[in-house]
Amino acid sequence: MFIRSLTLAVLSVVAASPVWAADEVSPLAQDLGKNRPLIVIAPSTADPTLVSLKKAIDDPANKKDIDERQLVLYEVAQTVGKRAGKWMEQPATMALIRGLKLGVTPEGKSTVILVGKDGEQKILEHDGPIALKDVFSAVDALPASEKAAVAPAPAAPPEAKQAKGAKGAKAEKAGKQAAPQKDLED
Repeated sequence: MFIRSLTLAVLSVVAASPVWAADEVSPLAQDLGKNRPLIVIAPSTADPTLVSLKKAIDDPANKKDIDERQLVLYEVAQTVGKRAGKWMEQPATMALIRGLKLGVTPEGKSTVILVGKDGEQKILEHDGPIALKDVFSAVDALPASEKAAVAPAPAAPPEAKQAKGAKGAKAEKAGKQAAPQKDLED
């Protein structure tokens, strides 16, 4: 009986895990209106396009131009992702890939995508390693409406204020509703 219950518990967790992964919000949402994500999806970490872009972005001579254009590098090698050199969790990496809606990509070839502040995607066509100046040209060619995009303001939580004469009354938490009382049965 114990083994049967344990097996059922394990199967229910395994079966529900893809559902949980689908609920993950794309990491690109944090950059909307603030930064321009430059996403490199490569078959491996040794991919020439990925290596050359990382090297160019890490070069101190390019730092000013990268900061001016507000670029953030996302690297995805197979199913492992990084954002600005920091590891991303697996569900976040999968949400990033799903959010791009790329479809089928050529096997063994990397894909470079520039995402504007407004969320519009532009695939940068290339044969072999892509030069950072080509990325800068693509950013500079973006429409003026994209350059004017600003981050959406976070929703302000409603404040729960007490009336002056209501001493000792508990303020309800914002966003939570009191559970309805149940009748007691004898």
